Amino acid sequence: MTSDNNILLSAKNLSVRFGGVLAVSDVSFEVRRGEVFTLIGPNGAGKTTVFNLISRIYNPTHGHIEYEGAVLTEQPPHKVASMGIARTFQNIELFEHASVLHNLLIGRHIHRRTGMWSDLVFTRKTRAAEIDARRKVEEVIDFLDLQHYRDSLVAGLPYGVRKVVELARALCTEPRLLLLDEPSSGLNVEETEDMAFWIQDIKNDLGITVLMVEHDMSLVSKVSDRVLAMNQGQVLAMGSPSEVQTHPGVIEAYLGVTDDISFLRRGPA
Repeated sequence: MTSDNNILLSAKNLSVRFGGVLAVSDVSFEVRRGEVFTLIGPNGAGKTTVFNLISRIYNPTHGHIEYEGAVLTEQPPHKVASMGIARTFQNIELFEHASVLHNLLIGRHIHRRTGMWSDLVFTRKTRAAEIDARRKVEEVIDFLDLQHYRDSLVAGLPYGVRKVVELARALCTEPRLLLLDEPSSGLNVEETEDMAFWIQDIKNDLGITVLMVEHDMSLVSKVSDRVLAMNQGQVLAMGSPSEVQTHPGVIEAYLGVTDDISFLRRGPA
């Protein structure tokens, strides 16, 4: 087990094989408390597979993941949220025909401690739980400036706002580790700048550790403390954003050449 209290999550010698395809090969890394740690790499590099291992969607073929003193890869998937891990998805997963408020209240479900009978007759304990859930949700709404959309149906919201709502729902679970799967995907330049602002505030103001998969290198550079670059399921480089972006192996993985790094600096088109 990892003994360093500064390490929140530790992946050790992870490998995943799907039939004859080795999607992840002997990948190891550590995520420190209070940092933004980002996985980058070309499509098919294995980044999302690593995320799915942490989310317990997949099981590793070899290796394991430790989280806060527990072997995460031995836990059932339904325990992940209650352990303090929340996730957003590249393709937004919200209840489109429910309001923003109701979507966020769903994020509070793991904190409910009342039973079916108490909820049915709406006892004092249930009322107190409902008030507490609403208070927590309103704090997140204020934090992400979603007041204008509180009662709007998700189906009628612009794509960029939906991305923020999904982020808000994840925050309503009160995570200690937040997994962001390509948070800038589908966003314009202004919305991506706003996302960078939220990620920095989540780390600095809420004290939440962030593990992110991202293609937009401008966002990566703005918010990341450390970056791990992957290609073909393996680790290419790890370090600060500038160190990784100028690593010859990373440049070659993105471009197939080693004499032009402008693509990495501005991010994929």
